[in-house]
Amino acid sequence: MRYLIFMLLFPFTLTFSQELHCTVTVNYEGLAVISRERLADFAGIIESYMNTTQFTSEKWDGEKIDCSLSIFFTSVANETDYSAQVVIVSTRPVYKSTRQSPMLTINDANWSFRYLPNQALYANQATFDPLTSYLDFYANIIIGFDWETWAELGGSLYFSKASDIINLSISSPFKKGWEQSSASYSRWGLCNDLLNDKYRPFREAFYEYHYGVDEFQIRKKDAQDKLVHMINVLEEMQKKVGIANSVLIKQFFDTKYGEFIELLRDYPDLSVFGKLKKIDPGHASKYDEAVAELATFKAE
Repeated sequence: MRYLIFMLLFPFTLTFSQELHCTVTVNYEGLAVISRERLADFAGIIESYMNTTQFTSEKWDGEKIDCSLSIFFTSVANETDYSAQVVIVSTRPVYKSTRQSPMLTINDANWSFRYLPNQALYANQATFDPLTSYLDFYANIIIGFDWETWAELGGSLYFSKASDIINLSISSPFKKGWEQSSASYSRWGLCNDLLNDKYRPFREAFYEYHYGVDEFQIRKKDAQDKLVHMINVLEEMQKKVGIANSVLIKQFFDTKYGEFIELLRDYPDLSVFGKLKKIDPGHASKYDEAVAELATFKAE
């Protein structure tokens, strides 16, 4: 029913973005000059792979998903083996707005791979390659999150494909960063949460949340209520199942805390910011600042 209403609201603008428009930047200042020379074409090779590989099984004519990979090389073991830290970002356009809604902001500190200058990259999600499998993994995560905003649980297929890549990594000598970890972020932790039924209420509310983001310019109060619904869902999950150590929930707030503040600034019940502080203590100071600004504005 909600999907039908959404189609009626946006009959001429709804498109399913299932291909990528990816920008890649590389920082290798910490490496020796010879290593930098070997990586001279790296950004272009990766960017081309992300933008020309078809990661979905169907032809999609919709708007491409804007995303970026910022790659910071941290070490080189020999002429071919590298380690890097990567920041993955993706966004989605907001209906009747010039604003982009942030979808992912991930800081992945552990990528190890082998690369040869002018190396040709080929997509093969049936076997594990520490270079292309990493790119395939995040392509599927980016596409999956985008789909989650258009259809309830719509990203499940792509999250499962990302999980399959993790399973393929088990026997690889480049498995660092793929294994189960207690770190605040891990690929395994993200996929485990996404496919765990315990987080189903969050994923259902995630779809409703983005319905609200798109509805904001049309019916502001209804849109804000949908954002508050997400807060209430997370508050209830915190009480019942615990979310303090969830990679998925941390990633969500790292990406969305600013959007919550922006869209709820004039919400009549400011207690929502108190709830946000409890379920997202990592950004408590940002919520306090927002409440203080609102109090000052009202006093004036």
